[in-house]
Amino acid sequence: MLEIKGVSKTFFPNTPNEVKALQDVSLHLEAGSFAAIIGTNGSGKSTLLNAVAGTFDLDAGQVLLDGHNMTRWPEYRRAAFIGRVFQNPFAGTAADMTIAENIAIALKRGVHRPLRRAVTRTFRDAVADRVRTLKMGLEDRLDNPIGTLSGGQRQALTLLMATWTRPKLLLLDEHTAALDPKSAAKVAELTKQIIDEQNLTALMVTHSMQQAVDLPDRIVMMHRGRIVEDYQGERKHRVRAPDLMATFDRIQKRELFDDSVADILATQYA
Repeated sequence: MLEIKGVSKTFFPNTPNEVKALQDVSLHLEAGSFAAIIGTNGSGKSTLLNAVAGTFDLDAGQVLLDGHNMTRWPEYRRAAFIGRVFQNPFAGTAADMTIAENIAIALKRGVHRPLRRAVTRTFRDAVADRVRTLKMGLEDRLDNPIGTLSGGQRQALTLLMATWTRPKLLLLDEHTAALDPKSAAKVAELTKQIIDEQNLTALMVTHSMQQAVDLPDRIVMMHRGRIVEDYQGERKHRVRAPDLMATFDRIQKRELFDDSVADILATQYA
């Protein structure tokens, strides 16, 4: 269970570049829930994921996972409980190391790592069995440098590594955005499959309205650092991609109207 309570973050405060990235954001995600976060550029989507991951200190609020208050935990400590997949297929892996070596390192993320041989025969057999589930033939290429793989193959492996030990929370930060359509569809399919099979709690940032409709059981829409819509239950079941786009347009038009009125009033009463 993930609880985000009144989280706020302002970058470059009291300067001309001030950005109120998160403004009193609260979100409760039950164990086993899969939610997508959508919104325009600068709405606070990825910033919210970074707040949960511990990338920066919060100005206000709390982040709790399974009842444990992680608000003051450093990022490396949270990594023992949180799996994460980034937009860039080449992030979070060592290009010159083999597939097997990358997986061995990933499994030790956030835990004490004594010096010993990481890739044993038993480990390789276990890795081959798990990698085979991707149905990409990569189980026969465990000694290949991971940097020689395509973006889709590498992202599929990164997803597998992030969920290998069934993390308490999975964070997906536009993890298909940099892929070609075919690879993106494959990784999206694997994402849904792995989350359902392991009953993971997951939070996914996406720009794809279709992914937001097809993959998760909940959609959270953000705008200017706030949650403005929350589609759950029957409302989520009924919503379609064009409906989400229409909501975006309505919010933006309302904002333009409010700004115009404010400008007029400022001129009249200056």
